[in-house]
Amino acid sequence: MLATTYSSNKTPPPYPTAVVTSTNHPHPPQTTIKPIHRRHILASLAATITPFLAPHPHPNSDQSPHIPISVLPSADARGLFQMPPVRLTNRYFLVRAGESEYESLGVINTNPVAKTSVDNGLSTIGKKQTVRAALRLKEMGACENSCWIWPSITQRAYQAAEIIAAVNGVNRSNIVPEYSFLDARGLGAYEGKALQSVSEIYASDLVSPDIKPPPINDGTPNESVADVFVRVTQLMSILETQYSEDTVIVVSPDSDNLTILQAGLVGLDLRRHSELAFEPGEVRFFDPSSIPTYKQPASAIYKCLNPPSCK
Repeated sequence: MLATTYSSNKTPPPYPTAVVTSTNHPHPPQTTIKPIHRRHILASLAATITPFLAPHPHPNSDQSPHIPISVLPSADARGLFQMPPVRLTNRYFLVRAGESEYESLGVINTNPVAKTSVDNGLSTIGKKQTVRAALRLKEMGACENSCWIWPSITQRAYQAAEIIAAVNGVNRSNIVPEYSFLDARGLGAYEGKALQSVSEIYASDLVSPDIKPPPINDGTPNESVADVFVRVTQLMSILETQYSEDTVIVVSPDSDNLTILQAGLVGLDLRRHSELAFEPGEVRFFDPSSIPTYKQPASAIYKCLNPPSCK
């Protein structure tokens, strides 16, 4: 029989106890109480599970190699996308959509509220410019081994993407609409003004990439070069993460998205991005030498290694 008793003036042992009874003694059984320390329990558990955590020996070896966890290979990761990039995993074609209906009237229209409007679609001339762009992409072999077309959801850019897909035999499922990162640069109070007034904005851009056009209360954003740079960097981060060794055709409704993107990719001074201007329907394969000589800005000799801070 097991028994455990404590007198009222004694303190119980601080640890769980085990009752041990002697059965081989000729006298009546004696009971002793031995404390079970938690450190002993932990030690025994460690001894029990260690064989399951240890690496298995090589089938042709009679030894069990001990590999510290600290030297095990870590998972491979690309990390955050930075401008200018060390390398690109995909090849890119940059395309500006053809002339829009608003542009044919000589009017600035950058309000995203109207970006899917039919009035924001390609003009008659813009459709012809886009067909030429599609044929140019075919000559360059852009989609010979399949490609992805990433247009802004802006009406003229998406129409341009459909024309490019039709001419190059690309399935419509390979058209991936971009809903915000490729919006036309918001020009604030210049909304509705003559296209020629854009030169005033570019003059401000030359001073600093942080200067915004004057604001307006009709919902049109007023974006600086630095603002657009953030958007196109986010776009490239998505593309470089989502695809690998693929061809991506980026279709923008305006020139500024593409000039700021290209300047960032090659490390040129963002303040002079407008000197890389894309004409409506222009196609450019991206590589460091893809900027036409006649559009090579003076900033080509002044690298910007930490855009958008190019001061």
